[in-house]
Amino acid sequence: MPVIDFHNHFYPPEYLAALEPSGSALHITHDDDGNPVVHYPGDYNVMVRGHRDIAYRQDVLDRHGIDIQVISLTTPGTHVETPAVATKLAAITNDAFARIHAERPTRFVPLATLPLCDPGASVAEFLRATGPLKMPGAMLFSNVNGTGLDDPRFWPIYEAANDRDAVLMIHPTYPLGVEAMREYWLMPLNGFLFDTTLAASKLVFSGVVKRYPRITWVLGHLGGTIPYLAERLDRGWRAFEECRTHIDEAPTTYLKRHFYYDTVNFAAGPLKLAIDFAGADHILAGSDYPHQIGSIPLMLEAVRALPISDQDRHGILGGHARKILRMAD
Repeated sequence: MPVIDFHNHFYPPEYLAALEPSGSALHITHDDDGNPVVHYPGDYNVMVRGHRDIAYRQDVLDRHGIDIQVISLTTPGTHVETPAVATKLAAITNDAFARIHAERPTRFVPLATLPLCDPGASVAEFLRATGPLKMPGAMLFSNVNGTGLDDPRFWPIYEAANDRDAVLMIHPTYPLGVEAMREYWLMPLNGFLFDTTLAASKLVFSGVVKRYPRITWVLGHLGGTIPYLAERLDRGWRAFEECRTHIDEAPTTYLKRHFYYDTVNFAAGPLKLAIDFAGADHILAGSDYPHQIGSIPLMLEAVRALPISDQDRHGILGGHARKILRMAD
């Protein structure tokens, strides 16, 4: 069974080259080693070689025994730009991802980037990416410049994704209140997980997940705190009428049925909790490579140390990803 790393990130050279000429709002500097550094509120990303050089990345995968990566862009995303710039950069990114897949079809499967600040343009780009470019879905950010993913302005995207049985991965971005998280790297360490939790909760309570049942949702970083707090969401559904307005089953029913959780939390306890909550068949291997906080070796070590059956382990390491991506045997 091939090993598939579902959560990792790549900045295509074409995207990086287009930032300044396109009038991007991003502030880019360079570190002492010449790596580009992208700055945004509460965080920054050092774009090391693995972020930018696909041939080098493939060599890294070979060294670690990773067969396939599901690649996606990462923070801050195109939605921080003006709609016109975001639309242009998303198209450039998706064209570059499609080129990578065409050149290395057995190694890299891309998720589309969408200009989420313009929902109409996002629908058009989603249809192009999942149509002519043959991508299995897209990566969304946990909020769009402060607007939650449950907002009806995004529902046409979900309608298109539902029609195509697509995968939508939710990756966190800086949350509201980021100004309280500027010290000690608390924005990516705490804020990312909280914002993923909030996004998933809103998608369920708003009825989006119920309304579009053919979408497969993937939550980064083991779902934030969803496996830990899910029982509390059910209590809210039983206690508060507002929590029952749009759904007729307990929140955990939707969170177990429609969501997958990647292993970008390398501790045994949380991984076991997520398996107890969602089932081993809804867990996907993820490394967060090549971010400073990511690790392919820790991903593999954590999954291989789990007290689960070999069948479940093979599923987490690649079988479940093959299923939801509808990859041929």
